[in-house]
Amino acid sequence: MTAPTPRRTLLALAVAAATAATLPTAGRAAAATGAPAGTAGTAAATGTVDNRFWYTHAHWRAGTHRGTTAVDGARPGLEIAAPAGRTDYTDPHTGRKSTWEYAAWTSPVHRSSVPATEAIASWNARTPAGTWIQTELRVTYPDGTTGPWYVMGRWAAGDGDIRRTSVDGQGDGRTTVWTDTLAVRTPAAAAGVRITHWQLRLTLYRRPGTNGGPTVWLAGAMASAVPDRFTVPASTPSGRAHELKVPRYSQEVHTGQYPEYDNGGEAWCSPTSSQMIIEYWGRKPSAAALAWVDPAYADPQVCHAARSTYDAAYKGCGNWPFNAAYAATYRDMAGVVTRLGSLTDLETLVAAGIPAITSQSFLREELTGAGYGTAGHLMTVIGFTAAGDVVANDPNSADNTAVRRVYKRREWENVWLRTKRRNAEGKTVSGSGGVCYLYAPARPTAAQIAALRQVGVL
Repeated sequence: MTAPTPRRTLLALAVAAATAATLPTAGRAAAATGAPAGTAGTAAATGTVDNRFWYTHAHWRAGTHRGTTAVDGARPGLEIAAPAGRTDYTDPHTGRKSTWEYAAWTSPVHRSSVPATEAIASWNARTPAGTWIQTELRVTYPDGTTGPWYVMGRWAAGDGDIRRTSVDGQGDGRTTVWTDTLAVRTPAAAAGVRITHWQLRLTLYRRPGTNGGPTVWLAGAMASAVPDRFTVPASTPSGRAHELKVPRYSQEVHTGQYPEYDNGGEAWCSPTSSQMIIEYWGRKPSAAALAWVDPAYADPQVCHAARSTYDAAYKGCGNWPFNAAYAATYRDMAGVVTRLGSLTDLETLVAAGIPAITSQSFLREELTGAGYGTAGHLMTVIGFTAAGDVVANDPNSADNTAVRRVYKRREWENVWLRTKRRNAEGKTVSGSGGVCYLYAPARPTAAQIAALRQVGVL
């Protein structure tokens, strides 16, 4: 179970007026043609959500290059060809100042198919020792003006060169950044401000005088305009039972371990869920990667996942894009953050063999069988009963054997998809509005491609 996160509550208040004011038309924008090379693709929208990701050689050749180059092969990507310059970076979390060579790529401008109030970036990259990347977003408003470049993450797979970090305190009076989410502010939302277009900028860094550098395989964002709501429409169950064999890990087993990473395992719902899905796909950290973990600890890979997703500014392991980026550090894996529109979408994915990690918040009495309440919690959806109830691996369990749960469909649907709720004190606070992480092989099967297209991710 995750401790209350003020930035999520503030975010809900910031976008409430916007989501109430504009309801986009239903429908789905045309998806890109051709076989995808990753779990996410181009400009697919499902009513309130628009996904746009770059991942093919043609994608990387587009846009503006400043010292970067598109590389082809089994998994196309973006790399440094010749540095555009050098810069100094003082890590705010260590105080260490270092000089880096850099190169940058700026995407074409993407027109959102929904009048968005939020945008969340995702990226998949390889960052060998001595390298890191920065991801930025810049949005355009209905009056045609463009906002500043916002840092959406400074990221490396390890923590030896820089501390992985989000950057709070960014804003222009109309939009702001809450850890991993770019959102329209409340006064601007009331005035009709929306995100109509956006651009992505990637900056790749390496030690001066070295060869190679990072490789970015996938990058983009999900823009959304989820309506402001306490309850959501009920979906119709498919009537087909299906359950995926996903490993079961409890975060509670790790309570008190490595408190420097978000106070220890009790708050590790996100990395624990990520590790379950990564291992479902047959990937696991090497013995060398786990050598730092106390050998007395069970499931050391969960400790590794917590360290590998920790955001030094947020002081937690629940940064959504950092979790997706961690999943993609494994062989031929891809991961993105998006929103889905219904449990029907989740049933479609599960039927194709794709589990999902979902974000929800609720009072104890709102989710029968949970036995707890939470201001924000991640769990994995691994299946459905014939009646349509949700089969979940819930990491907030006493031990690994207790992780599998079955939750009532209507209750679970509402606590996941709503954007507003009442807390125990009766105050209006946030809900995730259908946020989920999707991890899958970089080359999905034909059935998985079809499912991802059907739910609007491809």
